[in-house]
Formats: sequence, structure tokens, C-alpha cells
Amino acid sequence: MRLLSAVIVAILGLAAQPALAQTSSPADPPPARIVGTIDKLDGDMLTVKTKDGQMATATLKADMAVWGMAKSSLANIKPGDFVASGGIKGTDGKIHAVEVRIYPEALRGTGEGQRPWNVKPDGVMINATVGTVTQTPDGNVLHVTYKDGESEVVVGSDVPVSTYVAGDKGSLTAGLAVFAVAQRSPDGKLTIGRIYVERDGVKPPS
Repeated sequence: MRLLSAVIVAILGLAAQPALAQTSSPADPPPARIVGTIDKLDGDMLTVKTKDGQMATATLKADMAVWGMAKSSLANIKPGDFVASGGIKGTDGKIHAVEVRIYPEALRGTGEGQRPWNVKPDGVMINATVGTVTQTPDGNVLHVTYKDGESEVVVGSDVPVSTYVAGDKGSLTAGLAVFAVAQRSPDGKLTIGRIYVERDGVKPPS
């Protein structure tokens, strides 16, 4: 009886192997960054002329979120705000901002952390929560915290400050600058669930 049970278990194990192989799937393809200007919007198909001169076409999800950019000011940055600051690390150890963007509550946590910023040589991008704002002769100093650490960001009076405002599909018109991270399917097709678009001359991050 024991021998018969062992044979049955072995057969069942072999029979299950193809099923397990069928349920496994390869790793999802990496997402694609789409940065450029809108060429056209045809229904749910958006075509963008990228910075390198190529054309990228992606399907817009039905529940896609559209965010535009609007001018803001240094005075609008307050403790508790979630911000993105692109700048250059100075010899004083602080990040000297080149631009600052204020996120609305709906986008809190987007890209949180510190990473290289290729817009400027030796650039740094920080997405973090503002703790304190201190006024100095060189500008306001933002003490910010993020999941991996903390930094001080010097924001001069001449540094452009912008904020995100909710938009809609109608905001996507030809000639405007856009930025999106698109999902890529195994067959190479792109799908966008969130997109940032230029508004009133203020361009989205790239």
C-alpha cells in the first residue's frame, strides 16, 4: 500500500509540472520614458515627437490622469509640502536649486528620494517633504526629508517655482511639451496612465 501511494504521488507531481510552467511568465518589459512635444492626438492614440527626433505612439488609458504646470512662487512653499528640486550640490554640502516644483496632495510621494539629474552637470534631483523653511541672505533654505535621508536645498529668489494642476484630455494639443512614463507590453505597445503637459509656457520635467 505504501509503495502504491508513493507511485501515485510521483505521478501527480509529474502531471503538475506543465501546469506550473504555464502559470509562470517572463519579467514585465521595462517602462518607457516619453519626453518631447505632441505631434497629434487621434482618439486615444497619442503621438509624440521625442527629443531625439523619433515618433512615439501610445494608447491613453480611459482613466488616465493629466497634470499641467502652473507658475508659483517661493512664498508658496511651506512645511509639509512635497516638492521636487533639481539643483547642483555645492561645496557647502547643500543643494543649490535650479528649479522647484510643488506637488499637490494627490501626487505626494511621486519619485521620492535623491538621484542624479542629467539636466545639469553634476546635477541632483530630490523629491521630498519640506520640514522647515529658513530665510538666509542667499535665499530660503528648505530642510527636506525623504525615505533614504535628508538634505538642505538653497532656493534663491531667481529660481523658478511651479506647481501641478489637474487637467484633462483636452489639454493635450499639438505642439505642447509632454512627459510620461509609459507601460510597455510584451509586443512593444505603449500605454500611458499619467501624463504631464505644458501649460501657459511652463514645461513639465524631463
